[in-house]
Amino acid sequence: MDNKQLPMDIQTFMDTMKEQFNQSPDLIQKVFQIKGQSIIVQFISYQVKKERLERELLEPLTRSRKTWTNRDLQNKIPLTSSNKEKSIKKITEQLIHGNICVYIEGESEAITYFLPQQDHRGLERAETESLVFGPQMSFTESLVTNLNVVRWRLDTDDLVVEKMIVGERIKSEVRIVYLKSLANDENVDTIRQRIKDLKVAEVEDTSVLGQLIEDSSSSVFPQLLFTELPDRFCNSITKGRVGVMVDKSPTMLIGPMTLFSYFESTEDLYMRWNMGSFIRLLRFTAMFISIILTPMYVAALTYHYEIIPSSLMVSLGQSRATVPFPPVMEALLLEILIELLREAGARLPTKVGQTMGIVGGIVLGQAAVQAGFTSNILIIIIALSALASFTAPSYLMGTAVRIVRFPMIILAGAYGLIGITFALSFLIIHLLKQKSLGRPYLAPIYPLSLRDFNDSIIRLPFQKNSKRPLLVMPKDKNRYSSKKSNKHKDVDPS
Repeated sequence: MDNKQLPMDIQTFMDTMKEQFNQSPDLIQKVFQIKGQSIIVQFISYQVKKERLERELLEPLTRSRKTWTNRDLQNKIPLTSSNKEKSIKKITEQLIHGNICVYIEGESEAITYFLPQQDHRGLERAETESLVFGPQMSFTESLVTNLNVVRWRLDTDDLVVEKMIVGERIKSEVRIVYLKSLANDENVDTIRQRIKDLKVAEVEDTSVLGQLIEDSSSSVFPQLLFTELPDRFCNSITKGRVGVMVDKSPTMLIGPMTLFSYFESTEDLYMRWNMGSFIRLLRFTAMFISIILTPMYVAALTYHYEIIPSSLMVSLGQSRATVPFPPVMEALLLEILIELLREAGARLPTKVGQTMGIVGGIVLGQAAVQAGFTSNILIIIIALSALASFTAPSYLMGTAVRIVRFPMIILAGAYGLIGITFALSFLIIHLLKQKSLGRPYLAPIYPLSLRDFNDSIIRLPFQKNSKRPLLVMPKDKNRYSSKKSNKHKDVDPS
């Protein structure tokens, strides 16, 4: 059926299209007789703007006192984005995506007009990546709206937006976005080829596409950055990175990235450089605390009492006097409790979720201590580790840090400091092997690039940060001149 092509008589065309849409009542087919000429207009009832359809197509069509041709339709109907289609399959796809089909009996092709009824939310404040300083706007589910926002922020003819179609059963429109004079051709080709090679039925969201094209699907660490912030997306594009947008998804994809990129925020750029550097270093410290603090507690209480100060030993002994579980079991139970509270708070409505998180944490924590299931000190350590993991601007990276903590606690309970050392060594080796679009994941530490430290681990003043990161291999490495002439000079009043 899909291989059928025009021309055909009106009745056959109508029957064929009904079969294509499984006799769906949503397919509207209107036949007009104009000067003995049969013309059929087809569309899906909820997919097109009916007011414009009546005003700009049906009225001029029915008022005509002469016969129509395809050339007349394209020249005299006040609608843009018209295309000629001959294949029944192509016409079906056009109707699904909000097009109107007009077929004049006897013609070898039908004319389609793009007139979609797109219902989507407007530009709103970002939720998952909230900022204190800087733009608050987030992307929406409309690809057209998102493209308008990106072109508004990157107002240059150097911007390239490539269109691709992904999905064999349900097709989704994908756009690859980059600056032609900056983006490395190898990075663009890698993303383009990986998307082109996909053999999937459908792609539900940008995050799904990212998992399909990333370098290692077995790693818990994300290798491509997902963001809902237009300013972060455009800032990455200006550094020479490549972005990907998927229709009906409010999340954008950026690559290649490094581990340290997930602890950066565009908010760092809007602060003074020393404040931004301090907060960025604080996030790295928080990640290390989140990973190591609870396993160190378990290892110390299980095997290494000698590393605990004697003054603290008394408090620990009193706190754990009534606890019936070994430290590793005690820590795992509280970690699971924290994760349950976090997940419940995220799934409940906002106001209820906040109340549930606060009340649940206080009530359950106090009840667990009074019942003798855990110690006060461990509750403080678990809470501190959880807070530290939430400092990562990327939700996926924060989740990865929390997941890594569980095997480290188990190894600490089984082998003490040796188990922690083994776990950290394995983690570092794993990160050294990871790549993002073929680029090293631990740059600029490995391979070592001191120049890139001021754009990843710390943030120097803009006058000192005149080079783009080497990781992405940009065509133009210079952001702007870093000469002393950029600095303000005192002016002699005379």
